[in-house]
Amino acid sequence: MFFHSLKYELKVGLRNKELIMWLMIFPVVLGTFFKIAFGNIYNSETVSTIPVAVVENVENEVFDAVMTGIAESEEPLFKAEYTDADSAAELLEKGDISGIIYVDADGLTMGVSETDGVEPSIIESFIRQYTARETVIKAAAEKNPMNISAAVEAMEIGEDINSNIPLTDGNTDPYIQYFYNLIAMVGLFGSLTGLHIAIENQANLSVTGARNNVSPVNKLTKIIASLLGSCLAQAVCVIISTSYIAFVLGIDFGSRLPLVYLSGILGGCVGVSMGFFVGSIGSMGVGAKAGILMSVSMVGCALSGLMVGDIKATVSEHAPIINKINPAAVISDSFYCLNLYSDYDKYIEKIVTMLIIIVIFTVGGFLMTRRKKYASL
Repeated sequence: MFFHSLKYELKVGLRNKELIMWLMIFPVVLGTFFKIAFGNIYNSETVSTIPVAVVENVENEVFDAVMTGIAESEEPLFKAEYTDADSAAELLEKGDISGIIYVDADGLTMGVSETDGVEPSIIESFIRQYTARETVIKAAAEKNPMNISAAVEAMEIGEDINSNIPLTDGNTDPYIQYFYNLIAMVGLFGSLTGLHIAIENQANLSVTGARNNVSPVNKLTKIIASLLGSCLAQAVCVIISTSYIAFVLGIDFGSRLPLVYLSGILGGCVGVSMGFFVGSIGSMGVGAKAGILMSVSMVGCALSGLMVGDIKATVSEHAPIINKINPAAVISDSFYCLNLYSDYDKYIEKIVTMLIIIVIFTVGGFLMTRRKKYASL
């Protein structure tokens, strides 16, 4: 009887138009829009060669040698245009350059239109490093002018400013969080499938519930089979959505994609168990309970960063407990842990948290449905 109930639940779940809409079509469409909106932003924000103007108020042979060495490198830090102060100011005002480097008798200074941003910071860092190393280069030049090029190359001015030193082997694109939260949303929307399990086991809420309550089938067996069937149907939806995001949209989830699938499937089970729990509370109708579940899911996803990217950090700063108990945040954090950390400690912590949530919701839902009695059916 268990396998009969399981097969029935799978058929009902995969034929459910609401399931197909919210768990398969909607994430595919939304994921495509995310790709269009965010797909190339991170790459466009990566700093390449920075256009600058150089205003030499005094001749500086060492500085000229440094700039020549930078220009001849494979990925030059600066594209320098030597000009006078007025022309440089005009170029800066037009936005043709990111900054001006002034060469004076007492050292280098810079001019920028705004101090915030990556490029002004790199120009400032270059000037700081040049000033600190200029003495060494000048000393080498005084001993033998032919040593200037060798000294500049040895000091590697500018090379370490623009070098990419990754903190992790994973994908550091900040916009990937939207796709993490999209999968988390797919998982939580599985609450709609868990809801109908509770409704169909309460005689006062549905005709099917009335029939199930007079059926000789053990109620625990029926509920467990239904929950497992819903989780399997939910797993199919999560796998399809994740595969579309990873292989069709080309989003890099890192080198541990099988564990990404596992996290998504567990997230779907979290959604099913949450729907079962809410559906078991009180005697409200299906529409009211579905509205509650959708609201809770969307608020959880919003607090996890589905709509506003940095809101999770804000929540973590002011109310960190919310991120620890918010199912959407826990699911998306499991993807972060796989992507950013080389070990599995934090990932296992998130998996255990999801398992605890599943057990609490499932046990709570069963306790509220198994002992109900009805005056008549």
